[in-house]
Amino acid sequence: MSEPWKEATIAQCLATSFAGEWGTEPKPGNALVFRATDIDDEGRIVGNGAERRLPIGKLTAKRLQDGDILLEGSGGGPDKPVGRVAYFAGDDSAGPAVCSNFFKTLRPARDRVDSRFLLRKLAWFYKQAPILALQQQTTGIINLKFEEYLASPITVPLSIAEQSTIAHVLDTLDTAIHETEAIIAKLKAVKQGLLHDLLTRGIDANGELRPPQAEAPHLYKPSPLGWIPKEWDVVLLDRVAVRGSGHTPSKSIPSYWNGGIKWVSLADSHRLDNIYIDETDKEISVLGIANSSAVLHTAGTVVLSRDAGVGKSAVLARDMAVSQHFMAWRCGDQLNNLFLYFYLQREKPRFEAIALGSTVKTIGLSFFKSYMVALPSRAEQDQAVTSLMSMERNLSDHLAEVDKLRDFKLGIMDDLLTGRVRVTPLLEATAA
Repeated sequence: MSEPWKEATIAQCLATSFAGEWGTEPKPGNALVFRATDIDDEGRIVGNGAERRLPIGKLTAKRLQDGDILLEGSGGGPDKPVGRVAYFAGDDSAGPAVCSNFFKTLRPARDRVDSRFLLRKLAWFYKQAPILALQQQTTGIINLKFEEYLASPITVPLSIAEQSTIAHVLDTLDTAIHETEAIIAKLKAVKQGLLHDLLTRGIDANGELRPPQAEAPHLYKPSPLGWIPKEWDVVLLDRVAVRGSGHTPSKSIPSYWNGGIKWVSLADSHRLDNIYIDETDKEISVLGIANSSAVLHTAGTVVLSRDAGVGKSAVLARDMAVSQHFMAWRCGDQLNNLFLYFYLQREKPRFEAIALGSTVKTIGLSFFKSYMVALPSRAEQDQAVTSLMSMERNLSDHLAEVDKLRDFKLGIMDDLLTGRVRVTPLLEATAA
């Protein structure tokens, strides 16, 4: 039979708690001091701490032990309440560790509570509404009302085994998330390397990357854009694509708006740099196009922001219009539109560097009238796009996987940490 949950204050789950302050006593010793920047929002210590010379007496008294929970007592910000927690796993390989003045140390009462479960419960508590009532701001810094925090009620299973199982389930999910995030980070690095190689070295007749120019100089030639493969040409982008832009219909005339025509504006910056753009924040109408300089660009057109969010680009997934803040290119037979998208992606740092303006940075139209690109044959472009799109699909699959894991974790964390869903059947099955 399932054992019940009980209500207890946070203080009742602790063996002790103490502040991270240390004084100025003599006989110092070396220690790692963990600060707010060393923890994340998921209960982990992610930084290496800062090495300090501390009074030996304070070092002995405040030294962290395996299973201690670090509680952020001061700091926070307008959009981030103070009260984050992190778990100390007791790794002394780098020497003793303590908390900075901005932390409190919570030491769980192990005869009553599983340390990892308490961490999870306090991390869940941090994201609940009552934490906002425990914020106190003085002289520009936010402090946690520590005594009131310790007096806050939480519910915990009576069974430490159940607590431990809940923690194990959530730890397992976190491990899967972190491993997937690590794969994503590696894929992004590989993608950037592949992008650079394909757009500077390209693919030879055998379908292989050409060796670098330093290793095979005979395969390259100088150009206005630097060394490029001998088979490539440097051309005006206007020679292989039709350049256009857009406009904003009068906002004072309602009939020009909400007419079903997707209209890419600066409000859609967050939708760019994901290859295709399919949705927009605003729509205009046929009348809006007819009575302004706006143009309906066909699907497949490549667009680039030349103002705020300068250098961001995308390919139109459907017929759309754009604001005057965007350039638009309809590619001819000599230019694969996805190749142009990836080319512009690689050029983003250059666009950001040349953008002018003290308030809103922009790139003038004259720049794009003379914009040159290094162009392989259409067949080589197509090969490069095939490789890059395969990489993008792989990355997209892992991004979708980690999003799914995060959503699942949010749901099950709320269920398990409130007792709405019990893990007792799992415990009983294990015992059997």
